[in-house]
Amino acid sequence: MSKNLIVTLALLLVAALGIGLLVHLDRNDETSAAEGSAAPTTPGSSPEEQPTAPAEVLVRDDSRYLDQVEGARVTVVEFLDFECEACRAQYPVMEQIREDYDGRIDTVIRYFPLPGHHNSGPAAAAVEAAAQQDALDEMYQRMFETQGEWGGSQEDRSDVFVGFAEDLGLDTDEFVETMEAAETRERVQADFDDGLALGVQGTPTIYVNGRLAPSMPSHQVLSAMIDSELER
Repeated sequence: MSKNLIVTLALLLVAALGIGLLVHLDRNDETSAAEGSAAPTTPGSSPEEQPTAPAEVLVRDDSRYLDQVEGARVTVVEFLDFECEACRAQYPVMEQIREDYDGRIDTVIRYFPLPGHHNSGPAAAAVEAAAQQDALDEMYQRMFETQGEWGGSQEDRSDVFVGFAEDLGLDTDEFVETMEAAETRERVQADFDDGLALGVQGTPTIYVNGRLAPSMPSHQVLSAMIDSELER
């Protein structure tokens, strides 16, 4: 083999390696861009900068309203997990918001039981079962007020939730049947799936008229977002 042929083959090999490297980098750039586009939007500096979540996904016909006002101009939606300590910490803020804007806004809860919480699914099913006996608000409050008694347990605490139903004067046989029904599990899962479709990654995740609130929003932040929407 001549010296010139060896040099030519070496140059061709270098060129091929260079082209391969460029293709690899280009694919990495495309992957990064795709991953970035799939990431949920983070809150901007003002409500007006926020994109609006699709209304038909954010609130369904069967979504659970804690407060529903005819002609309400603002709807606050919270994706929550009843076993989540952060949701428990957010709970007083949400209750104060409900009190401050009573009769002026709608408030909706969506079930988003996190897989790492053993009793979050049963708790959501219990709240849904109570809702079907017109005791949504009462069971919602009871869950957060007693979270320290059953949250974090690795055992099924459904018996505790049945006790709540008894305390609230519900038909316990109907409550247990509804709580354990496949339809109820599917109802909870549907909320969870909607959350995933919206980019929800944890709880609490809160929207004001479809605009994503910052993580763990204070009363002041939520009030500002609500007031901005009311003034539109």
